[in-house]
Amino acid sequence: MKILVPVKRVIDYNVKARVKADGSGVDLANVKMSMNPFDEIALEEAVRLKEAGAATEVVAVSCGVGACQETLRAALAIGADRGILVETDADLQPLAVAKLLKALCEREAPQVVICGKQAIDDDANQTGQMLAALLGWPQATFASKVALADGKAAVTREIDGGLETLELRLPAVISTDLRLNEPRYATLPNIMKAKKKPLDTVKPDELGVDVAPRLATVKVEEPPKRSAGVRVPDVAQLVDKLKNEAKVI
Repeated sequence: MKILVPVKRVIDYNVKARVKADGSGVDLANVKMSMNPFDEIALEEAVRLKEAGAATEVVAVSCGVGACQETLRAALAIGADRGILVETDADLQPLAVAKLLKALCEREAPQVVICGKQAIDDDANQTGQMLAALLGWPQATFASKVALADGKAAVTREIDGGLETLELRLPAVISTDLRLNEPRYATLPNIMKAKKKPLDTVKPDELGVDVAPRLATVKVEEPPKRSAGVRVPDVAQLVDKLKNEAKVI
C-alpha cells in the first residue's frame, strides 16, 4: 500500500510574520522557513502506518519553488521513502495544488493521501477537500485517529458532541488534526540517509495542469493592536463597562 503525503514549505511557526510595506503580501525575505506543522503530523502518521506494516511506501510531495527541496529532504529524514517536487514559481492557490496532486495521484496510484488539514500561512483548509472532489474519492477530515485494514480506513474525528468514527473504502483522502500524534525529530543518521533517497522534479506543464492564479489579493494588513485592559473595583462596574462600552451584553 502506497501513501502520498503533501508537505508545504511555510514560515516557521516561531517567526512573527511581517507585512510588506506596500501591503501586497507577507515579507519572506531572510525569514526562516520550515515544514507546515499539520503536514508534519500527516507525515508522522504515514510513517507510523508503514512501521506497523499497514503501508509499504510513503511518498512526500511538495509544490513550489526549488527551495522546497529542503522541505522534502526533511520529510525523507523523518521516514518518507522518496520525494517529488512540482517546481514552479507561480503563486499556488489551493485549487491549483489540488489539481497538481490529482495528476500525481493518477501517476503514482496511491491508496491513501494523508495531508494536513490546513497550512499555517493561509489557513485555507481547502486542498484536501478539493483533491477528494477532483478524484471522486471518499474523504475524512480532521482525523484524530487512523487505522487501515482490509482495504478500508477507520478514521476517528472530534466533533462538538464527542467523537465520530467513519469507515472509508480505499483509495481515500484523509486530513489530520493536531491530536493525531506527536511528530518525531529527525536523527542525524536519518538526515544523512535522506541525502541518498530519490527526489524527482517535475513541472506543472508535464502534469498538464494550469496553475495560473484565479484569485487576486487586494490587500494584506496586520490585525489592529489590542488596547490595554483595565481593572474594575467590583462586578457592577464590570457589567456597566460590558454593557455601555464594549456593548457585548
